[in-house]
Amino acid sequence: MPKRSPFRYFKTSPEIIRLAVMMYVRFPLSLRNVEDLLHERGIDVSHETIRFWWNRFGPLFAAEIRRNRVHSLRAYSNWRWHLDEVFVKINGERHYLWRAVDHEGEVLESYVTKGRDRTAALKFLKKTMKRHGSPEVVVTDRLRSYGAAMKVIGNASRQETGRWKNNRAENSHLPFRR
Repeated sequence: MPKRSPFRYFKTSPEIIRLAVMMYVRFPLSLRNVEDLLHERGIDVSHETIRFWWNRFGPLFAAEIRRNRVHSLRAYSNWRWHLDEVFVKINGERHYLWRAVDHEGEVLESYVTKGRDRTAALKFLKKTMKRHGSPEVVVTDRLRSYGAAMKVIGNASRQETGRWKNNRAENSHLPFRR
């Protein structure tokens, strides 16, 4: 069954909707400013319509951009992953949140486990590599579970560890809710 277009019930063309949402998100413009700019181009829409489009199609466009960005980074020769784990409490129990961050700071994958051992690191690495391919370099902290998991996988990635090398992953520990 073919995938349905998200624009199927709208009278306005998808190009105009994309233009309006892009203008609102990309530039520091208000909804009324975007309405005025579109009116100058002969497109008569209300600022409330633009707000509706932004709420409806904004996450869709963001997911599409993120998907295309990660797909193009697979071909990038120096793609680096920064891996880190952090303690989180879920319903009063201690769990571990594993995160993979690329060299630009984009969170690639996150995974929650009860343990902080080789099996948890192995499961996290397999899940991440299945979705995003294999990186050139994996930067980690000094947790030995990463090295043990990478030996089991036997990938061609080089592992780097160091005191301040993994700051990109450490800085990505923002408030997290899923």
